[in-house]
Amino acid sequence: MTNKQAGVPSVLTDEQLASARLLPRRQSWTWVAAVAVILVLANALYSILTNPGFGWPVVAEYFFSPQVMAGLVTTLMLTAISMTLSLVLGIIVAVSAASSNPVLSSVAKGYIWIFRAIPLLVQIIFWYNLAALYPRLGLGLPFMPSFVEVDTNSVITAISAAIIAMSLNEGAYMAEIVRSGLNSVDSGQREASRALGMSSWDSFRRIVMPQAMRVIIPPTGNETLSMLKYTSLVSVIALPDLLYSTQLISSRNFEVIPMLLVASLWYLIVSTILMIIQSGIERHFARSVVRP
Repeated sequence: MTNKQAGVPSVLTDEQLASARLLPRRQSWTWVAAVAVILVLANALYSILTNPGFGWPVVAEYFFSPQVMAGLVTTLMLTAISMTLSLVLGIIVAVSAASSNPVLSSVAKGYIWIFRAIPLLVQIIFWYNLAALYPRLGLGLPFMPSFVEVDTNSVITAISAAIIAMSLNEGAYMAEIVRSGLNSVDSGQREASRALGMSSWDSFRRIVMPQAMRVIIPPTGNETLSMLKYTSLVSVIALPDLLYSTQLISSRNFEVIPMLLVASLWYLIVSTILMIIQSGIERHFARSVVRP
């Protein structure tokens, strides 16, 4: 039986199928869509580069100015310190939440509930105004006179209030991320490590945590990028981060859009570097499951 119009048999043998040359399916509309997208992007780029309102000469003038660099350093410092503290706090809270002790488990879950429910901006303002509730902070035993007391305003400055608020807020999210990572490790791994004579700490450090890191790293990288952007919220307490520094400059030269572009470009550069670092860390912890 043959296909008379095409001049080939309608039923091909296995040898003919094996020797047949496969042709890619024509996708004309995808190329039409790609050309349309390129034209739109080219038009947008031309408008951005030629519109004098963007003030590119002003952007170039202030891109490396000392005030902007100082704000960038403050932003990076806030991100690094807050993420480090929140990661440590998240591990402690995640382990406590999984504890068989009802007090530790309840306190950990209550902490996660409260700090995930309250907006970060509210927390920053609250900690910055802690002196309104406690003018002096003391150190001592519960229900006993304090050994040492200090003025609250001398301890809770703008930068310390920002670090406390962002660390506590992010710690709640990191606890959930760490908990999901720990739950992804099969319980048989723990039982096998204990059968080999490992202590609970060694089992956690050498068996459970390395496997859980494959699950923990991707969302942690995303949270780090979010933390970098959350630092812009500290401008409400007049902490000179990257955004607030550019706002101070624009209040003097009235170049609002160019100074916003300066801040945006620096956020874009730092975010790109963090993404590259995240990809490298993910590849490192995925070596055990990725085929060479």
